[in-house]
Amino acid sequence: MKTTESPRHPAGALARLQATALGATLLGLLAWVLWAGAQSTALACQGLALALLFWAVGMALPFVLMHAVNRSDAAPRARLGQVLRALAAETRCFFTVFCWRQPLRSQSVADWLPEAPTGRRGVVLVHGFLCNRGLWLPWMPLLRARGHAYVAVNLEPVFGSIDAYVPAIEDAVRRVTQATGMAPVIIAHSMGGLATRAWLRAQQADSRVHHVVTLGTPHGGTWLGRWSRAANGRQMQLASPWLQRLQLDEPASRAQAFSCWYSNCDNIVFPARTAALPGARQHFIAGVAHVEMACHPEVVQACLALLQQDAA
Repeated sequence: MKTTESPRHPAGALARLQATALGATLLGLLAWVLWAGAQSTALACQGLALALLFWAVGMALPFVLMHAVNRSDAAPRARLGQVLRALAAETRCFFTVFCWRQPLRSQSVADWLPEAPTGRRGVVLVHGFLCNRGLWLPWMPLLRARGHAYVAVNLEPVFGSIDAYVPAIEDAVRRVTQATGMAPVIIAHSMGGLATRAWLRAQQADSRVHHVVTLGTPHGGTWLGRWSRAANGRQMQLASPWLQRLQLDEPASRAQAFSCWYSNCDNIVFPARTAALPGARQHFIAGVAHVEMACHPEVVQACLALLQQDAA
């Protein structure tokens, strides 16, 4: 079968930003070790331990806040063991996603658009806040092996309005539809689900998408949004004016095309039920953290099964 791979474009703004931050961090740690080590090995170790402590607090604090806020949520509250497991899993995801895939490997695997339809429905992959297409790298060989054309978007500007992401999704949907002859499935993580809803509103595109799967999307906003000063972060505040307007603009039937995965250990989108769009198919998965959800085996296999069911 002849196939067309989209050309690998230069890394986007987020990849450059995260690569710069990673490089600066490593250089800073190295400079500290060289300088402090010349004074005292103990001093060098103390500095590294302090840096690790600050990072660990930054990782753990959202889980503490999430567990407290979820006390009043309708979803089953996580047990302490689940929270600790989710923290460990999210720590692994942090290094894998934010220190490797996104800053250094985001363009390592191209979009795949077969020249002739495979009889399989295509997929548009839409990442969330502070992410890029590198998030989806584990999905790409799985989709291609099953004959599902795919395009993974980069949403930019990184800190712009969610409405600004409509053209990127429009282009991806158009390309996948042309390659397959079928309306695609959109799989969206976090803010990507809101960007997809914004695209549906702007393009009145209900007939052009087969189904939308959202993973940890703050459909009702998130408690953490109150701390953001970015345009898209403010739009994701709990019951923000932007979210309220989006909901008012949507036909009641639109949610029926959505499947929403949400968790009681989502450390970014909480209270937990804010990720459950009313009227959509709901999939609760216990003990799974936010970035972890994007590549959790149960979630991935469920999405692949959905695509298999929807094969032409």
